Amino acid sequence: MSGLLELGVPAYFVLGTILGAVTGIPIGPVNVAVIDSAYRHNLRRAVAVAMGGAVADCLYAFLGIVAVGPLLTRHVMIRPTLYGVSGIVLMIYGILTARAQPVDPGKNEDRPPDESRHLWTGFFLGLALIFLNPATLVTWVLIVGAWMASASQIEGTAAALGVGAGSFLWFAFVAYLADHGKRMLGEKAIWITRIVGIGLVLFGMYSLGRSIYIFVTDVI
Repeated sequence: MSGLLELGVPAYFVLGTILGAVTGIPIGPVNVAVIDSAYRHNLRRAVAVAMGGAVADCLYAFLGIVAVGPLLTRHVMIRPTLYGVSGIVLMIYGILTARAQPVDPGKNEDRPPDESRHLWTGFFLGLALIFLNPATLVTWVLIVGAWMASASQIEGTAAALGVGAGSFLWFAFVAYLADHGKRMLGEKAIWITRIVGIGLVLFGMYSLGRSIYIFVTDVI
């Protein structure tokens, strides 16, 4: 790892891109929103959600590398609080996702007159799901901040931009797979959103449990 980072700014960007893609693989709120948008709306809306999530990942990675890491290490109550808030947000969104109904597929084939509004709505949804999931900030502090503690501000910025690029590549890939699967499954596709909604509720419960565990072991 140290040999790679000695190569300078390009190496930090490449490493950030890899981390952005890899950390997006586990099921999470943006993955679920991308899949849900592809199934209930269309591929363009899903890609817009992917872009919003990637921008937020980039910003959180930047904060994790250059600003927030030392703060989290000094204040032990911050981590369990963030995980607790994250768990509640994810459970609520998971319930809403599981209960949502698909949009009429026939309407998705035509570009509606307010398409740009739908795309911006998708973008801000992806942005909000990261910002309202503060555990993401903890993740970037623990993963990126720990590995790049000695990075300069320019190198840290390059890594954060790489995180955004890798995150978008992964989320866009998920959007493509979901859109392709929707066309294959037809009316049965609604079960996909229900399953991922339930999975998101379980992930939120895990986050709440992690909050309690950290509070008991590190704070009390």
